[in-house]
Order: sequence, then structure tokens, then C-alpha cells
Amino acid sequence: MRRLAMHRLSIHRLSRIAWRILSRDAGGSEIAEFAMIVPLLFLALLGIFWFGQAFRIYNTMTNAARDGARAAVAPACTTCAAALDPTAQAWTAIQNDLNVAHINPAALQWPTPVPGLCGCGGCAAVACDGAQTNICVQGVTHPNGNGNPPVVGEVQLSSSSTGGAGECGLSVSFVYPFTFTLPFTSLDNTTVNLRAQSEMRVETQ
Repeated sequence: MRRLAMHRLSIHRLSRIAWRILSRDAGGSEIAEFAMIVPLLFLALLGIFWFGQAFRIYNTMTNAARDGARAAVAPACTTCAAALDPTAQAWTAIQNDLNVAHINPAALQWPTPVPGLCGCGGCAAVACDGAQTNICVQGVTHPNGNGNPPVVGEVQLSSSSTGGAGECGLSVSFVYPFTFTLPFTSLDNTTVNLRAQSEMRVETQ
């Protein structure tokens, strides 16, 4: 009887020791699995952050292009002593929007290729206004050099030959080089040109 009790006691001790060993092994495997998952989780969070930044910048650029185009077409004034420069007005509006969002306006560039827009007098390609190198304003020229009164030639927004209203206006477009920082991925230090464009009908006041 005593021998049976000792046998049961030894089995109980062995089972406790076995459970301790198994729990230690399980804890070690969990730590190893956690150590493997943490870098992947970190990369996922980092990717969410950078893609969120790209979306935020793109959304701000879209609004800035719209505000720039609106500012460019509004200054046409028949009673003003001196005509305002649509390109300068567009650039000022875009800078204001980007500065509020803490985006560097100096990083903006002309889009490549330039939007293929037709002039209102015929479908000849309309070039960007050379008075501004950060944004492309189509439909405005400075024939006598920068700083002189601009000529608003306008671009074709919708052609009557294709069923449109035959309206003319200006186009404002630009790109912003955005660089991803995602270590150990193919996107690390990859630059993507985020593009924005807006067109507005020219108004007179």
C-alpha cells in the first residue's frame, strides 16, 4: 500500500515537471512567433502611414489645383486699371493651400507629358505659361516677357463638334514627387509623381 502511494506520488511529481517543461516550451515558441510577427506588423503599420500620407497630399493637391484654376479665371476685369496675372494668381492660391497642409510648394513641377489641350481658335497644342515653372497654366502667355501684361488665349474645355458646349477656359496642372520609405520592400525610396489638374471657364467681371 505504501509502495503504491509512493508510486502515485512519483507520477504526480513527474506530471507536474512535465507540465512545467511543456509550459516553458510553449512560452518560448510564443516568444519566437511574436518576434517573427513584430517586424511584419511594423512594416504593415509603416505602409499604412505612408499610403495615408500619399492620399492626404493627393487630396490637398486636388483642392489646390481647383483653387488655383478658380483664382486664375476670376481676375479678368474690364474696369480694372491694370489686369491681374492669372498665372501669378493661380500660384499664390496653390501656395496658400499647400502651406496650410505643410507641403512644400517649391517641390511642385510641370507634369510630363503636358496635358494635350486644344486652343479655342483651333486644335493646336497649348503650351504651359513660361512665367511659372512650378505649375503649368495653359491658356495664358506672356508674349513680351515675364512681368509684362499676360494674354489670355484660353483652352478648349468642351468642343461643340463633339457635342460639348464649346466653352473655353484655363487649365492648371502640376505634379508632386512623393517618396515612400518602406525598408526591406521594393517601395523603399521609391518616388511617385502625384498629379493634379483642374480646368475652369474664364469669367469676366
